[in-house]
Amino acid sequence: MDQTDQTLSRTLRVINDLGLHARAAAKIAKLASKAAAGVWIAKNGARVDAASVIDILTLACTKHTQITLSIDNPSDVDVLTAIETLVVTGFGE
Repeated sequence: MDQTDQTLSRTLRVINDLGLHARAAAKIAKLASKAAAGVWIAKNGARVDAASVIDILTLACTKHTQITLSIDNPSDVDVLTAIETLVVTGFGE
């Protein structure tokens, strides 16, 4: 993986007890909708639009699930970082 790939994606583990439930998914979608281009969440090869609460919920991410966040446009790195912060802090729960 080159440096560009690393700045466009982050692999994380869901730490909150309830996983990516509706409230957490809504927080992600709100941030992702601010991006200039696509923001994605992937789990086990399935990739969904991070701006869609329903898409996020279809991944069925429970506690300890490994996910990969990615962006299409390097200018959206602030959105990527904000979503990463949400995940690593357990969505403030």
